[in-house]
Amino acid sequence: MTAGAPATRTTEALLVDALSAGYGDTQVLWDVSLRVDPGEVVALIGSNGAGKSTLLGAISGIVKTWSGAARYGETSLTGLEPDRIVSAGVLQVPQGRRLFGSLSVEDNLRMGAYLRKDREVESDLKRMLDLLPKLRERYDYLAGRLSGGEQQQVAIARALMARPQMLLIDEMSLGLAPVLVDQLIELLASIHQTGVSILIVEQDVQTALEVSSRAYVLETGRITLSGPSAELLDDPQVKKAYLGV
Repeated sequence: MTAGAPATRTTEALLVDALSAGYGDTQVLWDVSLRVDPGEVVALIGSNGAGKSTLLGAISGIVKTWSGAARYGETSLTGLEPDRIVSAGVLQVPQGRRLFGSLSVEDNLRMGAYLRKDREVESDLKRMLDLLPKLRERYDYLAGRLSGGEQQQVAIARALMARPQMLLIDEMSLGLAPVLVDQLIELLASIHQTGVSILIVEQDVQTALEVSSRAYVLETGRITLSGPSAELLDDPQVKKAYLGV
């Protein structure tokens, strides 16, 4: 089953190089560097307040970069407006979903394609409903009246309507029951199979490390550890700090 993603696998990497950022006079990130290679699922883990969402915001143009750079393939993302970054193929699914609650599921999905000029929007809408049958049942519902799990499905489907090549997902499992998280993990796998690269931010460290091939640990705005996810699952420092072992 396809997810309405690009027909060919991306050959571009996301590179973050010595990036620093913050809000007002408050610095949140210090010289953060990471890489997501084409077709990878990479996790960014850390405690609440470590700066994970700030980093995604800086990559997607929502948070101003103080120094350093972010690049997707040959495109420098640093200083670009968010809509230009979306056009470059990089799109964020924000924490808290941020749907248009007074609009229907259909209208929310169509909003995801607002920058597109091609004629395949209708076929992509059909693919979203094939991928997520629950949304077909809720197509005319106001997004604000959906359950948390359904809203997260809409948020991810809305992002896919833009046909991203690099998807940034912020706290996918936040506030959801385990059975809904399992459904979203299956959705993530379906998206990944289409060739979309994914950088996922998660406080649920177990989930993040199980769905990714590599991971970075962010602590108080700095990368302190990185490596294959399977190795980090067995790392004593990670077990003690994040898995309660």
